[in-house]
Amino acid sequence: MPSTPRRATQVRAQPLIAVRDVAASSQWYQSLLGCEGTHGGDEYEMLVSNGEPVLQLHAWDLEEHPNLVGPDSAPHGHGVLLWFETTDFEASVEAARGLKVEWVEAPHENRNSRRWEFWVRDPDGYVVILSAESRRRA
Repeated sequence: MPSTPRRATQVRAQPLIAVRDVAASSQWYQSLLGCEGTHGGDEYEMLVSNGEPVLQLHAWDLEEHPNLVGPDSAPHGHGVLLWFETTDFEASVEAARGLKVEWVEAPHENRNSRRWEFWVRDPDGYVVILSAESRRRA
């Protein structure tokens, strides 16, 4: 039986990652992304930008949630990239330098997407990408 086309609905991503130190990771992401924490604490944090949720942080091994136990059982985020778009790429680069991040890819213009981007590792080893439109966008 053919499927009926669905009416367009709005969906927003709100990724949640498990981290060893929620408070320290919250500060790291707030510095890098220019966002703010709305929950606070040692167990859970929700980070928002302009009132919109962008990332949730949850302590490892706190509850029996699937994939939130056994922090050393697998590489953190293998196959997952935490991708954020910013309107102030230069400020994001400076914030990353101030955090003395581990660079995966230094700031560059991606030839395929014609977007500025850089790739770094967060304190738990997750790969984080910051991206912005290029001034030379065709």
